[in-house]
Amino acid sequence: MIGIIGAMEVEVAKLREAMNIRQTQRFAGMTFDSGELFGQDVVLVRSGVGKVNAAVCVQVLCDRFGVEQVWNTGIAGALDDRIRIGDIVISADAVQHDVDAVVFGYAKGEIPQMGVSVFPADRAAAELAQQVCREEIPEIAAFCGRVVSGDQFVVDRKKKQELSKEFHGLCTEMEGAAVAQAAYLNGVPFLIVRAISDQADDSANMDYDTFERLAVEHMIRLVTGMLKRLEKNGEEGRL
Repeated sequence: MIGIIGAMEVEVAKLREAMNIRQTQRFAGMTFDSGELFGQDVVLVRSGVGKVNAAVCVQVLCDRFGVEQVWNTGIAGALDDRIRIGDIVISADAVQHDVDAVVFGYAKGEIPQMGVSVFPADRAAAELAQQVCREEIPEIAAFCGRVVSGDQFVVDRKKKQELSKEFHGLCTEMEGAAVAQAAYLNGVPFLIVRAISDQADDSANMDYDTFERLAVEHMIRLVTGMLKRLEKNGEEGRL
């Protein structure tokens, strides 16, 4: 079973419309719809914005539903100037930019006493996402690399440049690395996929409002394509 998490309603609404929902349950203030989506057993949920919501959501998916993998979908701001609005970023790994225990000798982004700062995504899922982008959404570019997360909507070019230089990330958003850490702790493979809604700079406020729905449309096409490809290959959610 695949757990699919979107932070906002706009990121999950169209997937929910396409689902054959068997059961709806509420845990931790979140609504979990379980059923079938394009031939796959899935649990679809809107986590809410931010790292705490995202981590709690993953824990519920693991404890209550026993998901075999977690996909975190949504939108993000670009950190790499090659990436344009509407393009897709697929996680190779994820890091939290707002974890800072440097004064105690830890690297920026490293969780104290955990011995890790970068969480690798599931390679097979990332490869499937890249394949779907190439074959089914050829009009946009897809990039595979680091997703940088923090409880901050980045709207400042200086901050964008700092994140890019320090973490070498492709995009920044507010949930992915928390999903990654929670999945890592539970031993569950994860994938983060993000459509770019803005450039994470001084134009981000205007661009986000203008291009949010375009980015979401590309994201829905990607997730739909991945699920259909699994059905066609007879994978039943196993990558």
